[in-house]
Amino acid sequence: MSLGDEYENTGGYGGSGQTRTRMPDSGGPHGGGRRGGGRTSSRSLVTVVGVVVLLIAAIAFANRGGDDSASGGDDDSPKAEATAPSGEKPVRSANAGIPSGFARDRQGAESAAANYAVALGSAEMFNKSKRDAILNSVLVPARVAEFGATLDQAYTPEFNQNVGLNEDGTTPEGYTFVSRTSPMGTKVIEASDNAATVEVWCSGLLGLAGESSTNPVTNSWFTMTVQLEWTNGDWKIVTHSQKDGPTPVPGDERASSAEEMAKAVEEYGGFTYAR
Repeated sequence: MSLGDEYENTGGYGGSGQTRTRMPDSGGPHGGGRRGGGRTSSRSLVTVVGVVVLLIAAIAFANRGGDDSASGGDDDSPKAEATAPSGEKPVRSANAGIPSGFARDRQGAESAAANYAVALGSAEMFNKSKRDAILNSVLVPARVAEFGATLDQAYTPEFNQNVGLNEDGTTPEGYTFVSRTSPMGTKVIEASDNAATVEVWCSGLLGLAGESSTNPVTNSWFTMTVQLEWTNGDWKIVTHSQKDGPTPVPGDERASSAEEMAKAVEEYGGFTYAR
């Protein structure tokens, strides 16, 4: 989703045409998110609005105590390599279109954190029924009701309008709403049989693609910290928070037109992320 000092719920899980890829242990610098001229004011508007509104939800959620049972373990993760995939198959099934059934080990926790980061920042989070399905899929059951209620207060008609949507969260005719996160790499901070803390380094897209859009699609970089708990045979989120960066130097590529951006979002599906 969007970008701020510390907030939650970012990324976008692609719809159809999903492809599996295996991510290395930690991502190196990923070539330049471009920043075209004339986009500063639009980016600032979306960023400030997103931070102000969602920070309320973030503070309430991130400050809730998680499971402190996680403890450092032996690092059995494969070393990062430029091209070679590693690890086990990431999932056996899906829940609400989100991968599930992760392995009960460090690699499984990393894969779960990456896929959940994608889902929590997707465009579907702006739709009440789809948002509820996502929360039920990625959170521990004890957190669903309270956090869902907090987000219901955050995703107001005014907030939807500020990011370019209609009051009910639908996309205006002739436009394509973009909210998508791409994990660049993961790092296990702590891990035990029943709990894990994982950092996910991400790049995100947010905005409204279309002619005359006042909220064009912009790029951001952030790191999400996810506290996971082994619950009912799978990894689920207890708490999560976000901070800016690391951010690479922007490249010199020409910013794509609104038509090109909308076409790319419609034609390119998301990934199932794994070690």
